[in-house]
Amino acid sequence: MTDASHPDALVIFTPSGKRGRFALGTPVLTVARKLGVDLDSVCGGRGICSKCQITPEYGEFAKHGVTVAEDALSEWNAVEDRYKRIRGLIDGRRLGCQAKVMGDVVIDVPPESQVHKQVIRKSATERVMAMDPATRAVYVEVAEPDMHEPTGDFERLQRALADQWQVGAVTADLSVLRRLQPVLRKGEWKATVVLHKGNHDAATRILDIFPGFHDGPLLGLAVDLGSTTIAAHLCDLTDGRVLASSGLMNPQIRFGEDLMSRVSYVMMNPGGDVEMTRVVREAIDSLARSIADEAGVDPAAIYEMVLVCNPVMHHLFLGVDPVELGQAPFALATSGSLSLDARELDLPSMNRNAQVYVLPCIAGHVGADAAAVALSEEPGKSDDMVLIVDVGTNAEILLGNKTRVLACSSPTGPAFEGAQISSGQRAAPGAIERVEIDPATKEPRFRVIGSDLWSDDPGFAAATAATGVTGICGSGIIEAVAEMRMAGLVDQGGLIGGPDQTGTPRSISTGRTHDYVLHDGTAEGGPLITVTQGDIRAIQLAKAALYAGAKLLMDEMGVKTVDKVTLAGAFGAHISPKHAMVLGMIPDVKLDHVVSAGNAAGTGARIALCSVASRDAIEATVHEIHKVETAIEPRFQEHFVNASAIPNAVDPFPELSLIVTLPDVSFNTQGSGGDGGRRRRRV
Repeated sequence: MTDASHPDALVIFTPSGKRGRFALGTPVLTVARKLGVDLDSVCGGRGICSKCQITPEYGEFAKHGVTVAEDALSEWNAVEDRYKRIRGLIDGRRLGCQAKVMGDVVIDVPPESQVHKQVIRKSATERVMAMDPATRAVYVEVAEPDMHEPTGDFERLQRALADQWQVGAVTADLSVLRRLQPVLRKGEWKATVVLHKGNHDAATRILDIFPGFHDGPLLGLAVDLGSTTIAAHLCDLTDGRVLASSGLMNPQIRFGEDLMSRVSYVMMNPGGDVEMTRVVREAIDSLARSIADEAGVDPAAIYEMVLVCNPVMHHLFLGVDPVELGQAPFALATSGSLSLDARELDLPSMNRNAQVYVLPCIAGHVGADAAAVALSEEPGKSDDMVLIVDVGTNAEILLGNKTRVLACSSPTGPAFEGAQISSGQRAAPGAIERVEIDPATKEPRFRVIGSDLWSDDPGFAAATAATGVTGICGSGIIEAVAEMRMAGLVDQGGLIGGPDQTGTPRSISTGRTHDYVLHDGTAEGGPLITVTQGDIRAIQLAKAALYAGAKLLMDEMGVKTVDKVTLAGAFGAHISPKHAMVLGMIPDVKLDHVVSAGNAAGTGARIALCSVASRDAIEATVHEIHKVETAIEPRFQEHFVNASAIPNAVDPFPELSLIVTLPDVSFNTQGSGGDGGRRRRRV
């Protein structure tokens, strides 16, 4: 409960990250509307429609600086009780129109309660697959029983598999053995058997058996479990085709937006790891059902799942306490690949005998997702020195060529996802995703998700009437800050100039700092979307961490430049290379040498799903990748400080300077010289 001397409480919403202080007794739905949180309601707050369901979270949230008490919301009331009795309400959920704020609280808005569904930008990348799946279906003819040669049906099935398909040792679950005899007799001793080849010398397992010839779907699921989003690709295991791709927000966001805040939550809340394991497994199981439904197939036809993730997600998915990953020497419980039963992992929607393969981790902070990127992009086979950056809440970076490959992890935080940004939001219809600012007039124009029109195009208002302009997502804030730098609204140190320095009334004073007005929708009841000095600082910290990690690997490799930069990850696919380089997110290189690999981790998971040989290859490769630990490298801090400048305090960007001339302005309050601080310089 909040101290009596402060008759209001801090309310924080996830996954949007929006927050504010409100008087005690304010309904959660009212708070959501005032903050612009995407919480649905169609019944006017009478507890009838159930659209405004929310999930309050309790405990200590170090990242948010709050401790949420059990009485942070008003008590369960008669309206909620009636609704649950009559229509049902998931345990732990409340109705936002009925629950009132009584103390500091963290509130999660589940996907089904969001008006504008979030865009999970992790589509499948086209890739030719060499098919050698661990799971396959074979047709066999089994010898009938003979009184003169008494053997069991299973033993004769084993013999048939050995003779007709050269399959060695075979095992079967009890559920398969129970069905074996009626299936063989119904099929007149002919059967289709679903086999799973175990890792290395493990015996082949029978996952399913059907009478006669059965050509039903044989499916696998490739899952990229990220800190912020979970993406999945449903694949046909006979030819590698992607039947459907889908994704959802990682529900663990409500426990902390970045990895270390989740580890901190576990440290401060006994049993917190168990809860995080439960919600992420439920999310993946739900994703398996929804993606199968999208493809029009039975999820019971999913016989295998391949999972890639960072080390903290790896441990939390497996149900392993991640606390050791939060402190040196960042020890993993296991770094090797794992083959597990889906039942062990509480994934009931897939086939009851489905198998789960988890790629190996490279090191304590460089996980199976980085291994999947290495499998997909193969830096160790490149003649060029290639830098691969998987941009996310926790960035994985690979650098190398045929000589050797290095890897590190860099804690960029959630700013690139739109979190910790004043008007930030996750990618959803209505979010600003592209920005341009005229360097002469300082006037902006932008595009929002859900429309191909720019804000100054005729018809923009009509095209966006359904969603409105709601906030700014990660790619939008990157372009906004870079455009502000190119337009002379922000100096090299990241300071936003005032109206007298920039010559535009869009620079507004907010005390000792200034904001830049990107969009003012207040006249129509919409939001005022600004880029604040705090937003600039958040982006500077994130991009500096990314660049410093890359520089650390370049130091270790003994190179000053790279030949090629590959931006991986869902977010990386939507970053403009020019804007990324203006910010100083990535080292200077010819812009046409900056490419997007899309969701490379997801592609690596698909490759492993379709090829046993690829699994063997990556298991060997991870031992050859040298891990550089940013947390203990003294040079990391030096690189980080230099990279805080836009684009950098010391590193030249000669390739960028050929296409961009940055204004050499300074908005330091110490004075800017006789020219008002307006000078232009080459990058």
